[in-house]
Amino acid sequence: MSQAMRPAPEAQPPVRVPARISSWPRPTRTAAVLLAAGLLFAAVWAFVDLRINVGTVADSAANATDFLSRTLPLDFPDAGELAILSGQTLAVVVCATLLSVLVSIPVAVLAARNTTPRGSAWLGARALIVVARAVPDVVLAIMFFRVFGLGALAGVLAMGLHSVGMVGKMYADAIEQIDEGPRTAVRAGGAGKLQELVSGVLPQVLPSFTANALHRFDINLRISVVLGFVGVDGLGFAIASAFRQLNYPRAMALALVVLVLCVVAELISGAIRSALLPSAGRGIRRGRRQRSVTRAGRIWAGTLTPAPRAGVASRARPTPGVSPPWDARRWRRSTYAAMTVAVVLASVWGTGIPPSQFFDGLGDVPETLGLFWPPDSGGIMPTLLADLWITVKIALAATLIGAVLALPVGACAARNVAPSPGVARTFRTAIVLIRGLPELVLAIVFVVITGLGPVAGALALGVGAVGLLGKLVADSLEEVDPGVELALRATGASRVQVFCSATLPQAAPAFVGHVLYQLDVNIRAATLLGIVGAGGIGFHLLNASRVLEFGVVTTITGLVFVTVMLVELLALWLRRVVS
Repeated sequence: MSQAMRPAPEAQPPVRVPARISSWPRPTRTAAVLLAAGLLFAAVWAFVDLRINVGTVADSAANATDFLSRTLPLDFPDAGELAILSGQTLAVVVCATLLSVLVSIPVAVLAARNTTPRGSAWLGARALIVVARAVPDVVLAIMFFRVFGLGALAGVLAMGLHSVGMVGKMYADAIEQIDEGPRTAVRAGGAGKLQELVSGVLPQVLPSFTANALHRFDINLRISVVLGFVGVDGLGFAIASAFRQLNYPRAMALALVVLVLCVVAELISGAIRSALLPSAGRGIRRGRRQRSVTRAGRIWAGTLTPAPRAGVASRARPTPGVSPPWDARRWRRSTYAAMTVAVVLASVWGTGIPPSQFFDGLGDVPETLGLFWPPDSGGIMPTLLADLWITVKIALAATLIGAVLALPVGACAARNVAPSPGVARTFRTAIVLIRGLPELVLAIVFVVITGLGPVAGALALGVGAVGLLGKLVADSLEEVDPGVELALRATGASRVQVFCSATLPQAAPAFVGHVLYQLDVNIRAATLLGIVGAGGIGFHLLNASRVLEFGVVTTITGLVFVTVMLVELLALWLRRVVS
């Protein structure tokens, strides 16, 4: 065949090489490797030191059988009582999530480098986000109960303000990643600061804002179980009461209801995200307009304007906006939006929080804060430090368990790695079910099976970590560059060889970042598991609040805060080096 007759070779996508640790100076690389090795060694040592092994689990088999015999059959409350408990929980969770979104938006604007008015505002907003993440929601709930009394208000405030730590950070990151073109165009038209944010920034970050709010709702639904142990009404409080009475059939039945609610919330959130948010790479059916700012045009204040040619100043005004047709997709998006508004209004009404309760309690804030200051060790500082170290060991061992289990689970849930779509769907479903299990309920179950102590806490957090880490691993594997996989597969490599040589090396930096994030989460969670006897400093936290030793509560909170900040700073530095 002549040269002219030969078919042109197919254009291969460019190979995207991920940033690696080798791009940093040698001392930084050495320090990062030593830190990662030290964390791995500490996790293995904690796993061994806590005596978590097959023998421990095997010795608890009889206790597990006894627990099942005392749990089955499950004892569900009647339909009316169950509806009331579920309604109370959902109302508090929705209102808390709404509060976190409303507070996080202005905080994120100040915390984003491209929208903050000055450096001091950026520093203050970032500090507020860090403090909100580090202070346990249980501590906030204890304080708000003291200020506003029993009821849903304390739960909404505690959960909502604690959520600002995550939601505010995600919102700020989304604002920093926007395309500055629309914002510059709005500013060039003479718009003020507020108009610039509403027209140039908000349309771009709205999809991310919605997705993060829905994700936080899922998390808050599980957190509501924890707050039930300190007096917040709903399913969590009913579960706590049942466990205190050793009524395992009722407690596990209510825990199953929480699991079902979490799974349903996950499915509904996914449906809302797919309906309200544009999908990556999807064009508008008529006209094939892209969903975001592209080289061919810019979306500005709801209209599509052509991008200026190179070297030509842009003086064209935006063309009149064209309303999209009311097709099935638009009707579905509008329906979900209307349902969301209706659910929010119903939740605000369902909490039954009178506005006077909030304003009446504000006058007691100075007196309540005075109870928490100055910090006091209560004469048990050595015990607190020892239990804090146990909390860290629980978090390390749990992270190791979660990482070891999440890698194969996440690989089987990734569509580009799983042997078939059915396998991927099955493992995705398993991940959703595991994520729906509240860690506190898992801790109670393991406490009953393995006995009081840190082993129960480590096993509970380890199983719970599979839900989050498994999802993150699956997403990271699906997001790798397929060009590298195709190139290796074209040489005749097997599926295992492609995974080990192309897929896994690309996803490895992201996996390291996910593990470090899970360690951060586990330290906070391990603090709370001590409430139910799963070891660590959490027991002293709840006990000090019950006997009104609020100075001890402040001391414990400060110790946890310092530990979390130290781990977060180390993890942040290591993530920057390896990603």
